[in-house]
Amino acid sequence: MDHHPARKILVVSHEYPPIGGGGGRVIQDLCEGLASENLTFYILTAHYADLSQIETHEFLTIERLRSCRKEAFRASLTAMVCFVWKSFWRTLRLIHTWNPVLIHAHFAVPGGASAALAAMITRTPYILTIHGGDVPGGAPEKTDRWFRIIKPFTGFIWKRANKVIAVSEVSKQLALKHYPVEIEIIPNGIDRHVFQNDPAKLQTPPHILFVGRFSPEKNAIAVPDILKNLLDLDWKCTMIGDGPHWSLLEQRIKQFNLDERFNLTGWLPQDSVNSLLSNADILMMPSLRESMPMAGLQALAAGNALILSNVGACPEMAVPGRNGFLFDPLDIEGFAQAVRELLCDPDKLMEYKVHSRYISKKFDIGLVLEKYRAIYREVLSK
Repeated sequence: MDHHPARKILVVSHEYPPIGGGGGRVIQDLCEGLASENLTFYILTAHYADLSQIETHEFLTIERLRSCRKEAFRASLTAMVCFVWKSFWRTLRLIHTWNPVLIHAHFAVPGGASAALAAMITRTPYILTIHGGDVPGGAPEKTDRWFRIIKPFTGFIWKRANKVIAVSEVSKQLALKHYPVEIEIIPNGIDRHVFQNDPAKLQTPPHILFVGRFSPEKNAIAVPDILKNLLDLDWKCTMIGDGPHWSLLEQRIKQFNLDERFNLTGWLPQDSVNSLLSNADILMMPSLRESMPMAGLQALAAGNALILSNVGACPEMAVPGRNGFLFDPLDIEGFAQAVRELLCDPDKLMEYKVHSRYISKKFDIGLVLEKYRAIYREVLSK
């Protein structure tokens, strides 16, 4: 494939930065990392607020479709249905005018639906990458009600794909309960070099970070519940994100007299997130559910000790005794004791920070990009 210039790949995803969460960031890293003289990308995504409808970069074009998107970091069922409709017709048009050799859909719903329909009509090959929340049961608080309605209509999305890729073993096994298809695992990757220039060092006071949606599945409201037990120690906590639990978080922080210890930033540009990660000591995420959280990968590369829930791919990132701890997400006492252990032992904290950077090597984005190049070659060779 690499010897054929300008192979055109059409990417369909309702999330792409600056809208969406970690999944959108993964897609951006893949597209920007793969775009070259040999591979050019056209990305169909959702429009939001005053974003440009068309952006053109070298070897990469982004088109944002007006599809009822009302929030930057969450899509309603209406917005998803609207995106299926708009992206389906636009995909058909682009197949005839831009002539892509392959469609790459991210998220089985909604992008996979429009891509699968267009591929079926035009006989264009397509591959599907699932990210966790787009699988029945992957994010039950958010999508169980939706899947009760749409699941009978989703089988063709999986069956007609030339290749299905999951970002974690947990997502793969969850998908196989509903869709008996062959699924390959390619984990999310991280550009480690963004963080590698800064030597590992301890912050004064120690800095604890949470990154993610303030939503039920991320269990962000547990963070002040955990840290209220550590008022006898010196620390500060920054929580990056936004969502329906913002007011609950503020109430808990005030209730526990933690106002001077906490900083809620809202969503931040990626450069600002990277800066905070580089100046943090511990990433703590007591999530109820995860697939493969990008925040965890970024924290590894930035040299943070990890205190995570034992869900999803978190055990691949936090290795007890080496760089972190794993607990049941409801084990408030366990999380608090782990933080205390690291804050009271600076040598262990530094050791964990150094080991995190070492563990991040296996998630290097270069390895992930090569796996996707191989997938493209395999599909197009057939």
